[in-house]
Amino acid sequence: MVDVKNTIKQKYGKIASEVGNTSCGCSCSGSETSPSIDYPPLGDLGIANLGLGCGVPTDHADVKEGMTVLDLGSGAGIDVFIASKSVGVTGRVIGLDMTEQMITRARENALKLHISNVEFRLGEIEHMPVDSNSIDRVISNCVINLVPDKPTAFAEIYRVLKPGGSFIISDLVTTGTIPQEVRSDMELWAGCVAGAMDRQEYMALIQRVGFKDVQLLSEKPYDQTFSKAFGIVSVTVKGTK
Repeated sequence: MVDVKNTIKQKYGKIASEVGNTSCGCSCSGSETSPSIDYPPLGDLGIANLGLGCGVPTDHADVKEGMTVLDLGSGAGIDVFIASKSVGVTGRVIGLDMTEQMITRARENALKLHISNVEFRLGEIEHMPVDSNSIDRVISNCVINLVPDKPTAFAEIYRVLKPGGSFIISDLVTTGTIPQEVRSDMELWAGCVAGAMDRQEYMALIQRVGFKDVQLLSEKPYDQTFSKAFGIVSVTVKGTK
């Protein structure tokens, strides 16, 4: 799946380099129409919102002061910065992204916003540069669908979480069967479609990894017209180690 990752890096690297970009990626890939993303008023944090999400995982994460939070596929940093308000000066939020341009942009945003309880690390979700049993909350927003090896991704999430810690992930899943020609389309991979898992298989995978109290917190269908063979659904899912 090297081609998949290279395509994704190229697309999101270009997005990160486009100064002032606030609407691209999953939520306007041209293949589907996004349901509304109901962020609270962002104020100055708006500089970090590139319009790439399909949910607001921080709304469900119950982040408290002093926690360590990890955001997977952190992009320009919007969910990291929202979580940083809740963890306070005694907590920390780590953003992980495999695209160098996104890491650079997120670090620049942290400096502009004078937010010091965050850090951004370059790395892949299947091989996280994060210590085991060190994270209270893992969040992610429309990113796991981009990962070719999802079993390893969820195993890594399980590894880094502390016992009793939770993940809250907003992601895209499918209903029906995605045709092979869609699965093989690199642009649709980068557009958050071709790599999306069947909803039932997605939930079953999370349980097989060992997570407890797995919950489907919300779901919103996408209006899409490129195929009647399958549907795209935005879900927010929670699981506890």
